[in-house]
Amino acid sequence: MSNHQTISTANLSRIENSLSAINDNINGVYQQVATVEQQLEDTQSDLALLAEEFREYVRQDGLIKNVQLAETRLVKVRQELENKYGHYEDVRRRAIGILQAVDTSLVRKDTIENASEEQLLAAPRYWLAPCLIALSAWLSDKKELAEKAVVEALRRDDEKTSLFFALVTRRGGRYQSSRSWLERYFGQQDPNELKREIVILIDGFSNGIFGPEARAKCGLLIKSWLDELSQKAGFIEAQRDQWKKALLSRAEKLDASKFPHLRKYSPTWPQLQHALEGAQLHDIIFQYFNFILTQEIIPSKNLAFAVDQLLDILVREFDEEELPLRREERLNELIIKEDGDKNTAQNLFANEKVVDERLDFTQLLTNFSMYPTESNASVATQKLAIALSKEWINHAHDDLTAENRNAVPIDIEIKLDDWKGTSRDGSNEEELISSLQQHIQLKKEDALRKNKLGAKHWVSLAAGIGFFVLGMSTLFLFIVSAICLFIFLNGMRIVKKNVQLIEQNYEELFANHKQILVATLSDIVDYRLEYETEDANASKIDELLDQVTPEQYTYSTYDSARAVISSN
Repeated sequence: MSNHQTISTANLSRIENSLSAINDNINGVYQQVATVEQQLEDTQSDLALLAEEFREYVRQDGLIKNVQLAETRLVKVRQELENKYGHYEDVRRRAIGILQAVDTSLVRKDTIENASEEQLLAAPRYWLAPCLIALSAWLSDKKELAEKAVVEALRRDDEKTSLFFALVTRRGGRYQSSRSWLERYFGQQDPNELKREIVILIDGFSNGIFGPEARAKCGLLIKSWLDELSQKAGFIEAQRDQWKKALLSRAEKLDASKFPHLRKYSPTWPQLQHALEGAQLHDIIFQYFNFILTQEIIPSKNLAFAVDQLLDILVREFDEEELPLRREERLNELIIKEDGDKNTAQNLFANEKVVDERLDFTQLLTNFSMYPTESNASVATQKLAIALSKEWINHAHDDLTAENRNAVPIDIEIKLDDWKGTSRDGSNEEELISSLQQHIQLKKEDALRKNKLGAKHWVSLAAGIGFFVLGMSTLFLFIVSAICLFIFLNGMRIVKKNVQLIEQNYEELFANHKQILVATLSDIVDYRLEYETEDANASKIDELLDQVTPEQYTYSTYDSARAVISSN
């Protein structure tokens, strides 16, 4: 009996050691499982971040490739322009050169004549080449040749030739001839389909170059064009839409560093960003128009120099046959300017319409006002265009202002994981913090409810008790009972330990989310203040344009000189 008792005690000791080892192993496995779970969460988070970074990389790579492709195409297009139409540049330089050579009397007439004939041979389809022949023939008193050259120039491009000789004769003080050429040019104009060189007429009118009679006629002509166009059905609506697009082209992206928490944690952010960019547009437009209207105009030193500037614009203006390449050139320039964003570049290109063959007068006024570089408009022409268009600008701006104000979200949504809240001005901080706390408390309680013994633990308990009763007489069953009871007790220990972890994790979660929520509400307060400040600038545009009249920007710089010459 004693030997049996000794063996039993020894065996129990071994069993206890084995159970202890099993306990250690189970704890180790538990820790490993917890580690694997954490690593899995970290991996999922890293994968999500990697996917986002990859998408951004693909987007940026696409933009870079778009820029590189546009740069390559731009070089190719300009090379093609140079190869096909580069010889036109020589003709253009000669036109101004001949006039200036006559002023200085430094070049012989036969040299001018020979050079003009060479240009005609080099540019057999270009309208300006026979114009040079006509100029040189007039200088040499060859009336018949001059008339033939003029007829050929008119055949190639009647409008540009008429405007060219109107400028040349005005430069030479032949006022009757200048008026005749201008009347010929006027007679060909349709305000619904004007060519780009009309900028020369408007520029000359606004700078007082054509003389008092022509200046008066230009003023009446512009008024009649506007009256005719305004009779068209839907004209006002079309002007509003046209100017809305033009004004929107000046919009700038919001600084990415502003409102970082609102940007990250508010699903409403896209609407908020769009609204604030629209409000910022008020000051951008005001500064743009104010700069143009207050810019000082320095008159040219004399009439000849002023006309040469207009002639330079006229002869450098590309012709219809160059239009397809010029359109491609402009589109690629915009793609590069927009850092590869082809959609934005396409929209800007469609709105500009600065390389279209024919445009109505109001579209030209828009181009002069908003795209002066592309439309070759001087400051004086810009001022006049703004003055003539001020009513449409005000209407378009009022529409944009109303649309923007209606688009500002009243309630701003905040989203932190699966919690959502709304705020209008950030004043309901306590209410939102309480809601967040309740939400996290419910999540914690749910996690605590789920932190319980599983079916295997209760089965182990039942089996342990059963095997214990049966194991009173059987050592093996007693050992199995001990193992089952250990599984149950270990489960109890893990559940108790998890309670502490859950409490700690949700306390940290609440503290972190509360900090983010407070920062986001602070961004909302700053956003509302900035929007109000920017939106208040809307009235400045109306005040600026209300003071503008077209009469302010039609100059008579050279009229006095014309009057003296006439009296002589």
